[in-house]
Amino acid sequence: MLDLLIKGARVVDGTGAPAFTGDVGVRDGRIVAVSSDGRRNDEAAERTVDADGLVLAPGVIDVHTHYDVQAMWDPALTPSPLHGVTTVIGGNCGFSIAPLAPDAVEYVMQMMARVEGMPIDSLEAGPAWDWRSFGEWLDRLDGRLAVNAGFHAGHSTIRRVVMGDAVHEAATPEQIEAMVALLHESLRAGAFGLSSSLGDAHTDGDGQPVPSRAAQPDEFLALARAVRDHAGTSLEFIPGMGEIADERIALMTDMSLAADRPLNWNLLGSASPTPVYEQQLTSADHAAAHGAHVVALALPDVMRLRSSRMLTSMPGWGEVVALPHAERRAALADPAVRERLRTGLDAARERGVAGMMQWDLVELPDGRSVASVAAERGTDPVDVLLDVVVPEGLALTTIFPSLVPPMGVTDESWEVRGEVWRDERVVLGGSDAGAHVDIMCHANYPSVVLGELVRRRALFTLEEGVHQMTGVPAALFGLRDRGVIAEGARADLMLFDPETVASEPAEERHDLPGGALRLYAGAVGVEQVIVNGETIVERGGLTGAQPGTLLRSGVDTDTVTVPGNH
Repeated sequence: MLDLLIKGARVVDGTGAPAFTGDVGVRDGRIVAVSSDGRRNDEAAERTVDADGLVLAPGVIDVHTHYDVQAMWDPALTPSPLHGVTTVIGGNCGFSIAPLAPDAVEYVMQMMARVEGMPIDSLEAGPAWDWRSFGEWLDRLDGRLAVNAGFHAGHSTIRRVVMGDAVHEAATPEQIEAMVALLHESLRAGAFGLSSSLGDAHTDGDGQPVPSRAAQPDEFLALARAVRDHAGTSLEFIPGMGEIADERIALMTDMSLAADRPLNWNLLGSASPTPVYEQQLTSADHAAAHGAHVVALALPDVMRLRSSRMLTSMPGWGEVVALPHAERRAALADPAVRERLRTGLDAARERGVAGMMQWDLVELPDGRSVASVAAERGTDPVDVLLDVVVPEGLALTTIFPSLVPPMGVTDESWEVRGEVWRDERVVLGGSDAGAHVDIMCHANYPSVVLGELVRRRALFTLEEGVHQMTGVPAALFGLRDRGVIAEGARADLMLFDPETVASEPAEERHDLPGGALRLYAGAVGVEQVIVNGETIVERGGLTGAQPGTLLRSGVDTDTVTVPGNH
């Protein structure tokens, strides 16, 4: 008898092959039967789902998240599974929360809060950080997750454990040897690989460069060589924002060759004020020319950041925004106050604080831009802030038109993005889910791809869109038996209505430990999400099931090597 039989679905199998109508049977967490060409599966099943009119696809694999901390209190890693995500990879950018040492706990907490935007109150209010090895931390999560999850060991964290307060200095040979030993130990325990960063914007809790930014090439390569010794491992890297310097392109190639593993880097476009993606993608060309494998992650959407809080950082604005409603409205009716706020905005712009405020790209909750509202009212954008946004306490969202900023968010710009996202040097991902939780929520990218890019804009066929989010990342990381619908594969599945699937708007929630705020987006049209054969999401809500696998390298992953070493 089958545990689950899904009948009459439009099956998109994750390989890019044409969809077909068929039945899919599941037993013991695996797909055991796939029928097509009008053949029906009449085997008895504990549960049968009539999927007429729905699409059945593999679960989405989100390869760039920061759910490391949230996993300790939220086994579903919300809101990702609501959008069809069944597998996540964390520990990116060089920032993991294991391995750990007692004198590193406070530093790592503050670093995660500063560089990844995790509320420090939540980090301190959550479970105690009393593990030491990477394996001990993984054991805390094993058997307690709704989705599948694997984690890299972070370079900055390892460096802090080994070097203590000397993390901003070049490492000695002895310190590099100790870091390599700690990485070996973490990889043996199941860490997915090594992550690191040279990102200029990455600073620790003291505002100083994160530890990995002080590393020299010999340190990076020594750690990469350690990765080579462990099956099913990979490399993740942040080269910086904007154009990638030649020496960093060479470093990524050298790391890939040293590890004999693919290296993925984040994030293509990087919200740069000029289109830099063509130069950035030369990193993949350089790697290929030398027998290495380097790919860029790209967020398959424009980047949306909640910018309301920027208002409070402008001189004089914070005290007015914080006033009670009636007092705030009264203050904004005072010409002297308005002039003072305008002056504060000008001062902020001169310092670059208001750099996000390109008014045609700043949206009100109803989707209209500040610039368009100003045009309708026959006034200027600052008056819209003073007359509408601040008095009513409205949330603002700044849109970063990734990849092609000068083209904004025109239809032509979307066509360019579609071409880039289909490039073989690019992998869709880069959600940063679990990070920067008070200003953005890109955990919803699967429903954005299916609703916006596939259905509304036709930038991908349905088969292409699903393949990019499932089969492609599974192959990059060597995820064993995941990312496709085939007999013998793990039953990680999403069932959705192709006519309605979409993301709901992001909303504010105060549901983190300590009552901290995060942005949260639900999904429309996602009927079921299934992990290892068990339904974890049904009609937009969590079932409470926790069938997720704590993924360990070499156990749940196969080794993916690079051409130049063979």
